Amino acid sequence: MPIPHAPSRPLSFLLAALFLSLAACGDNTPSEDDPPRAPGQSASATGSDDAGTVASAAFDGGSSSICGDAFLEDDEECDDGNHDTGDGCSPLCTKEPQCTNGVCASICGDGVMLPGSTAEACDDGNTVANDGCSPTCQLEPGFTCQTTNQLPSSIPIVYRDFRGYDLPPLGALPRGHIDFQNVNQFGEEKGLVQTTLNALGKPAYAKTGLPTNTTSNAANFAQWYLDTDLVNKPVVGTLTFIQYPSGQQVFDAPNFFPVDDLGWVAAGAEAHRTNNYDVLPPGHNYSFTTETRFWFEYKGTERFTFQGDDDVWVFINRRLAIDMGGLHVTEQSSIILTPAVAFNLGLTPGGIYEVAVFHAERKTSRSWYHINAQNFGVRRSACVPTPAAASMTE
Repeated sequence: MPIPHAPSRPLSFLLAALFLSLAACGDNTPSEDDPPRAPGQSASATGSDDAGTVASAAFDGGSSSICGDAFLEDDEECDDGNHDTGDGCSPLCTKEPQCTNGVCASICGDGVMLPGSTAEACDDGNTVANDGCSPTCQLEPGFTCQTTNQLPSSIPIVYRDFRGYDLPPLGALPRGHIDFQNVNQFGEEKGLVQTTLNALGKPAYAKTGLPTNTTSNAANFAQWYLDTDLVNKPVVGTLTFIQYPSGQQVFDAPNFFPVDDLGWVAAGAEAHRTNNYDVLPPGHNYSFTTETRFWFEYKGTERFTFQGDDDVWVFINRRLAIDMGGLHVTEQSSIILTPAVAFNLGLTPGGIYEVAVFHAERKTSRSWYHINAQNFGVRRSACVPTPAAASMTE
């Protein structure tokens, strides 16, 4: 589904209602090292007292460009005709870093200033003029630019909405996907995916010919993270972090329902589900997957934590770093990029690497999505108008 976007930035959707919680590694008990929480936000393991995260489908009619139609238009920085992340052009039609084993190409507008490189005087993550960093990544007069070392405040995320297996065929639509809302699938299950991403940058199924309690086969699994006509509907959004001086960059949604009125619900082919013990009418849209990526310069102090349900796989440098597969209640896993861990992941100090997070919400009754990326970042520019320039525009 091509995504129209506003002229100032190619961002079509905005996730809102952010919540903050950080649990200590191995349990769900908040520690003294947790970042502060905004008033009224729960630290409970269930998150049942918190509002949900919502993806907005509001479009700005001021731009005729359609991200995802494979035509480069208006303010698009790129358009490769798909909704995939990690292929050089994001699903929001912005440039992505292109890196292999820590070595990246110098690409103006990808939001990465390469260590030791003089090719770019700045890079603020876009190719927009008159914002301090020019479309050719040179400094513009009237602005003060600093080099920061953190993640962008928001990153693209792709949701793929499925109909559950309990839903019968509907017109041209087949029965719902066998791996979603299937009463015969249950339990945690590590080892569902191979230890490296496939050629498309997606998780590769590892259970062919082996017993499994939570999946069906490789062909059905491949549909989880690939746009598939009549099977799933892609929805593009952004994942917005709360950033702390301690180096923690957090997204936390204890009630994570980003496609409630989108996907198959919007198409009239699926209804909100209320057959769960902690969600009252009008219910929520379950049965979806998520895919998101970001890049960082490895320093040796990074710690990544994910808390949620159901399946979660985190790949760093295309290698499996966290495996939380299967159908389960909210769980948490952390990884600290010590020298020993870095060796196993193929990381060297100063190299720039990709973190890819794949997740699936496959069964009622709850949905939690929590990322804490501590000390992750890349060198990028942050520009503000000088006082004199700002006063001239007032």
